[in-house]
Amino acid sequence: MARLLWLLRHGEAEPHDARPDAERRLTPRGERQSRDAGAALARLGVELAAAYASPRVRALDTARLACESLGCEPEVVDTLSGGWDADGARELLARHDDGEAILVVGHEPDLSQAVLDLAGGRIDLKKGGAAAVRVEGHGAELFALLRPKETEALSAP
Repeated sequence: MARLLWLLRHGEAEPHDARPDAERRLTPRGERQSRDAGAALARLGVELAAAYASPRVRALDTARLACESLGCEPEVVDTLSGGWDADGARELLARHDDGEAILVVGHEPDLSQAVLDLAGGRIDLKKGGAAAVRVEGHGAELFALLRPKETEALSAP
């Protein structure tokens, strides 16, 4: 049986010159995107075994806001700050049983590169967007790609 890897790119953040990169915060729009993503996944019936986040403020805040609707607390994984890859994804998935789903909140280009390396598909993961990859053994397939407009629509009551 497969494990499910949900990837969420952090929401819109302050400009690069606002503060040191690791400390950049979400904008109000980024906060909405983060809440919408969590609500959308919850409406889709996603049940998470765990959530993992980059320690960078914008990603960790995205994870916390998304997790409000998903009933979990994110665990910080330092490698998600930069240089995270398909091997990192497999390591996180290996912590969980078959049939379980995890959420990873991080940055580009790492997230889309992991999708390419796992499933062979190129994606354009927008800020606040989500993708899902079903991983089974050495194989994987991309089975969902949600742009922020779609997570917003799905999150509406």
